[in-house]
Amino acid sequence: MKTTDALPLSQPPSPRTLAQPPLAANVTALPAPPALSGVASIQKTLAILEIVAERGGATAKEVSASLGYPLPTVYRLMQTLVQSDYLVHIRRERKFELGYKLHRLGVSLHRQIGVPAEVRTEIARLHRHARAAAYFAAYRGADVVVTYIVDSPAAPRLTPLSFGFHEAAHATAFGKIMLTGMSGEQRDQYLEAHGLPRLTPATITDRGELERQLETISRSQVAWEHEEFVPGMTCAAVGVRNSAGLLVGSVAISARADTIASRERDLERMLRETAAGLSRYFRSGSVRR
Repeated sequence: MKTTDALPLSQPPSPRTLAQPPLAANVTALPAPPALSGVASIQKTLAILEIVAERGGATAKEVSASLGYPLPTVYRLMQTLVQSDYLVHIRRERKFELGYKLHRLGVSLHRQIGVPAEVRTEIARLHRHARAAAYFAAYRGADVVVTYIVDSPAAPRLTPLSFGFHEAAHATAFGKIMLTGMSGEQRDQYLEAHGLPRLTPATITDRGELERQLETISRSQVAWEHEEFVPGMTCAAVGVRNSAGLLVGSVAISARADTIASRERDLERMLRETAAGLSRYFRSGSVRR
């Protein structure tokens, strides 16, 4: 069974209509904590949320030990998050879990990035025909963001790719395509902000080498990366353009390197066909001729 990593956004649910699960008998609301302020408190609060999310729930002591924050500070900040519905306190298990308001924030994020139904359909078709995880990436401000993924147990996505991933453009096929769509100044700013970190032994970390590769990609209109992002995995991508000829996104696939070598020509053809269809959609509103 295939899985996707974006909400169906043609008619997104209003945050006000989302079901709000009542507090169960083993969930307790904590009293309002003292007021907190300051950048340091905000940073600590966000770090606490991330730890709770990563662990699927955590006690105040576990968070304190993991982050190195004093236990009273952690407990005070977690009380604030419970009061604001960003965390819930599971009394019976003596731990904190994510609250319901975070779901509403996630729904709003999906709505803002908004993947059209036509894009979702074409990426799902690419996944089926290529027998590989399939992706759509787009610009969001100065970032290159993965906005939709279709995969399955037989063709899983790359870890850590998920909706909203916006790192490592220098090491991903879709990222390289999107870098070619930037002006020289935009690319300079992006790479200065994100750097060229080495993710595998094959990752390109030299700016000159990357620029030469991007020139080749601009001419061929297809990007391949072989184990630059994840060892043992190969990715490919082709750009999607609007009516002005500007790059607005890229379609991509990923698969195990040992299964993809003999299929590169077919996969490239599928990518080009999918990108051509989506380019027609962004030009005219219709994928098909």
